[in-house]
Amino acid sequence: MTIQVLGTGCPKCIKLMEHVHKAVEKAELQGVSIEKVTDIREIMKFGVMMTPALVVDGEVRVMGRVPGVDEIAAILTGK
Repeated sequence: MTIQVLGTGCPKCIKLMEHVHKAVEKAELQGVSIEKVTDIREIMKFGVMMTPALVVDGEVRVMGRVPGVDEIAAILTGK
């Protein structure tokens, strides 16, 4: 599984990255790749107009807000 956090480095983007790491740990997921994407051109390729955004395996799952750890864990586990 590849998780990407899209954002230019704003406080919300940093918080989303923290939540992603906590959610992966909470869900006990193994073999997960977590990437931070800060290049605006790369972000726009996803069609994202508001950051931060959470992308899981190439699909934008959340945009323009910081979901909680439990919400992210549910997205990652499909529960």
